[in-house]
Order: sequence, then C-alpha cells, then structure tokens
Amino acid sequence: MKNDKNIKAFSQLGKLMLDLGNSENWKGYSIGITKTEYEQLEQLINKQFVLNGWFTKENVKKSLVALGELLTLDNLNKWISSYTISGKTPKKVGVIMAGNIPLVGFHDFLSVILSGNKAVCKLSSDDNTLLPALATHLINFEPSLKEQIEFTAGKIGEIDAIIATGSDNSMKYFEQYFGHLPHIFRKNRTSLAVLSGKESKKDLSLLGKDIFQYFGLGCRNVSHILLPEKFNTDLFFEAIVDYHEIVNHHKYANNYDYNKAVYLMNKSELLDNNFVLLRKTEELFSPLGMVNYHFYENKKEVEDYITLHKEKIQVVVGEEYTPFGDAQNPTLSDYADSIDTMDWLTNL
Repeated sequence: MKNDKNIKAFSQLGKLMLDLGNSENWKGYSIGITKTEYEQLEQLINKQFVLNGWFTKENVKKSLVALGELLTLDNLNKWISSYTISGKTPKKVGVIMAGNIPLVGFHDFLSVILSGNKAVCKLSSDDNTLLPALATHLINFEPSLKEQIEFTAGKIGEIDAIIATGSDNSMKYFEQYFGHLPHIFRKNRTSLAVLSGKESKKDLSLLGKDIFQYFGLGCRNVSHILLPEKFNTDLFFEAIVDYHEIVNHHKYANNYDYNKAVYLMNKSELLDNNFVLLRKTEELFSPLGMVNYHFYENKKEVEDYITLHKEKIQVVVGEEYTPFGDAQNPTLSDYADSIDTMDWLTNL
C-alpha cells in the first residue's frame, strides 16, 4: 500500500517534469504545485547553464522529458511488478551520483526509494540543484517519503550499502572507503555503433543524435563506429550536417579545436567536417569532438570486438541492436552496466 502511494507520487512528479521539459505554461493546481513554485522551477532550469556550462536549457529539458515519459503509473507498476518488495526494515543506501548529464542519477534515486529503502544521495558538484528541487515537490506529493530521502554535501555518513558512479580513477576511492559494504560500482563506459552499409540517410541522421545528444558526454553516447569495408564516410557526414550548430557551444568548440590540434600535431589521419572529427583507430573511447571508427570484414569481427570490450560498452546501436536514435532512451528496466539494480536492492 505504501509503495502504491510512492508510485503515485512519482507519476505526479513525472507529469510535472513533462510540463517543465515541454515548456508548458502552468496548468493549475492539478499539476500539484502553485504557479509561483512552477515559475521557480523554470528559473532553476534556466540557471543550470550558469552553474554548469554543459547544461543548456535545451539539454535540461530533454532530460526532464525523457524521465517524465518513464514516470507513468503504467510504466512504474509494470516495472515494479517484476520484483518482490519486502516489508523488512529499510536499508540506508548511499548513492554517489555523476554529473555528466542532467539528472543522470535519477534512476538510482527512484530505484532505491521504490525498493523500500532510504536514498542517501551525494550529488556531483556539476549537478546539485535539480534533483533536490524536484525531491522537495515529490515529498509534498507524498510526505512519508521524507523518511526515505536524504541529500548530503559532505561525507556520506553511515550506510548499509552503496551505489557509486564515477571515473575509473574514482574506483580506488570507492573501494577504499566502501568496498566492505554491499555495493554497485560503475566505471567509465561508452557506446558503440555497428553499420551494415544498408542504412538510410535517416538512420545515419539518427546515429548523429546518438553521438551528439548531451554533447556526447554520456555513457550512452556513441564514441566508436564499426563500418563495413569500403563504406563511404561522406554518406555519414552528409546525414549529420543538421548537427553542425553544436560547434557554436563554446565548451564543445574548445574540445573540438584542442583535439584537432593535438592529433594533427601527432600526424594522425583525421576526417573533418568542421564540427566533428573522425579518427581511424580500434580504440573504443574517443575524446569529445571526435568519433573513432574502423572497418570490419565480417560479422565475426564485429562480435569479437564487442566481446573484447563488453566491460566498457554501455549500448550497441545498429540494425540488430538498439535502434538508431534510441541510445539515450532507456526504459526503466534498461539498467546501467546490465546490473539489475532493483533486484540487488530488494535482496539487500
């Protein structure tokens, strides 16, 4: 019964997030908050770019819409129905969140709460205002949630388990301080696209979305493309031309210019369309403003490459994999690193 109320609160929050993300005017008290509160959230969205230059208004709103579309009563109930939520004493679960894209830690926050546990959240300094603001309204929708939500700016304090997301370097810290606890530690990951050569211009354009959405900062952004032998890369450049305005963003442009200079100084062979660089290499990860690629001769080479890098790949995009354009659209059951977070939480 308690979780029914929590699910209802999250679905109400989802409606609010959708309205904010779609730039809707305040629709009245049915949205759950006052006009003044709604305007304050709009101001906070507009302020994100000042706090973090990567968090443009457009990208913050994209994130709100993506999450809001997931938080429907139907979606939440279907998702939760696969798990047994016991009535045992809640565990205090630390959640150390990344800050590479807006609200990137929201799914962990949601999972901890709906599993019946308490979320003790340590936010990234790059994204530390949106989630607390939304959580305030979530608690207003269901006051009992106040006992399940805590934000901390300092040390995370005493906890029973932890979910921590960070860089490969962060793992040493996570292991040192939290390795003795039940844990999920997430390292650097990226995503891969596999082309067959049969793609339409629309497919390749949607691949551009998988590459450039959120400036390519997410683990679900494609950083490497596997191309069939003799694939004409001009077809790719022609299909993604509509994304050219990304280079007008100063932080992205700085990365693009820097990497272009560095790799040209090292006499690396680059393909360039003035807003993204293509570099021929089998390296999976590419720096911002660049996409790596290499050619394959047969399907086995593709399978071998994916197997070799499976611990570093978040999503594979392609005809036989995640559809083009959907890399940044996970469902509630599409867990990071393919670890069923909710199953882990319900069995703590």
